[in-house]
Amino acid sequence: MSRSDAPQTDVQHEAPARAPLVLASLIIVAAVANLNLSVANVALPAIGKAFDSSQTTLNLIAVGYSLGLAASVLYLGAIGDRHGRKLLLLLGVALSVPACLLAAYAPNDTILVAARIIGGLSAGMAYPTTLALITALWAGPGRTKSIALWSALGGGISMLGPLIAGALLQQFYWGSVFLITLPLAVVALIMALMFVPAHANESTEPVDNLGGILSILLVAGLVLAINFAAVPNQGTLVIGLVLIALAAAAAFFWRQHRVANPLYDLHIAGRRTFWVAACAGIIVFGSLTGSAFVSQQYLQNVLEYDSVEAGAAILPLVVMTVLVAPRSAKLVETHGARTTLLIGYVFLLLAFGWMLLFWGEGSNYWQIGLAYVFIGTGVAFAGTPASHSLTGSVPVRRAGMASGTADLQRDLGGAIMQSVMGALLTAGYASAFSSAIAASSKSNNVSDQVQGELTKSFASADQTAQRYPKYADQIVAAARKSFLHGDDWAYTAGLLAIALGALLVFFMFPHRDAEQELLRRYHAADSESAATEESTGPGD
Repeated sequence: MSRSDAPQTDVQHEAPARAPLVLASLIIVAAVANLNLSVANVALPAIGKAFDSSQTTLNLIAVGYSLGLAASVLYLGAIGDRHGRKLLLLLGVALSVPACLLAAYAPNDTILVAARIIGGLSAGMAYPTTLALITALWAGPGRTKSIALWSALGGGISMLGPLIAGALLQQFYWGSVFLITLPLAVVALIMALMFVPAHANESTEPVDNLGGILSILLVAGLVLAINFAAVPNQGTLVIGLVLIALAAAAAFFWRQHRVANPLYDLHIAGRRTFWVAACAGIIVFGSLTGSAFVSQQYLQNVLEYDSVEAGAAILPLVVMTVLVAPRSAKLVETHGARTTLLIGYVFLLLAFGWMLLFWGEGSNYWQIGLAYVFIGTGVAFAGTPASHSLTGSVPVRRAGMASGTADLQRDLGGAIMQSVMGALLTAGYASAFSSAIAASSKSNNVSDQVQGELTKSFASADQTAQRYPKYADQIVAAARKSFLHGDDWAYTAGLLAIALGALLVFFMFPHRDAEQELLRRYHAADSESAATEESTGPGD
């Protein structure tokens, strides 16, 4: 066996050469993906008015980016492990440029959904690769600190997206929000090309292409089924999507147990510090994405914030994320991941309980801002241990698997929670408005077509109100109350998911000493396995 064909071992230095520049490059690449993910929410009311979009279509525009990313991330992470993480990173940043342009100049909302999915695919190449490179290039406390900075700064920059998007919407049309990242993408491309090392602990194993295709079908079928579940007369489509997801899931798990080089090593995924952290992170980051999706529409539709005010309202979340994340890293080192995760969950429970009880038609900004403080604090505390536990539970040659799972936490979690909360928002809004129409003395004068427009989305109801100025105030008032009814459904679902996640961490994640012992055993087993492979060769 030649030296070039030998499996990579897990020997690492504490940090790479020019570590600050390397880390800055990776954070900026992550920021491109994060910004593209976050800018759509503040523009949803404007997009809805421009295209007379249904609430379901708005859900798909918001979730499309997460869908493209989550569906592709495992497959693309494995390709990066095998064929070069830097190459995949550069391709992903480059593809984000035409994806943004297509979204900005989309002639209809269907093309816009497609552009968002393509943008998610570009992020699937670049974003998980950043964490894989951190895992491959740093070790020990340096890795924990780098992950904390990557999580805090990348997330903090992304949370500035709504503010910047809101300012643009004051002066330009809705598509301008999708052009925000273009200058940053150019900077990211240049810095990554100059400073990111080309190869670090990459795998020589072949990629499981069939497993990759099955993983795409599994995630896409699941997310789309959730989105269409609340749409009337789409039962056949939903059943078909569910069957696709179930068949893909069964085939995927069968394949991973039998293929020589699995796309997703189920033996490693079964490690307690891995799967519990993965599930916990899905709920944490999904809660962040879902709450941002619903709350931006609430601020503009119900409280009548303009786009700048709605974007600026989220700033407490940004500040708390950046301030708390470094403390989260220290807490992981001193008290373990379990304690840090549970602290994060407490703040998230406070946030969703607060939104459910105190966000109404006449809420003051302090009531809005305090909820964002709770969310930012909770995500900052929980985000670092969720990612740290994944990367610490796998051998470095499987860094793509860990980073892919970390990205699934954010994007599959975001896609699922946003889809669930969006579907409940849609169903709750339509149900409440239908009841309001039925209870009205003028219900006999409302045609089926007009009722369909009123219950389709808040934006559609607002446009209908403009066509019937005599009833405009009544229509808008009913739309606001109906939206609040739907967002109560959404926040209740989020609260239940967070409570389940907290129980999972409390009962299943090991305490600090047990966690460190498990990680030592995993590392010893992985080192022994790598040494055996190197001495015998892959074909022996």
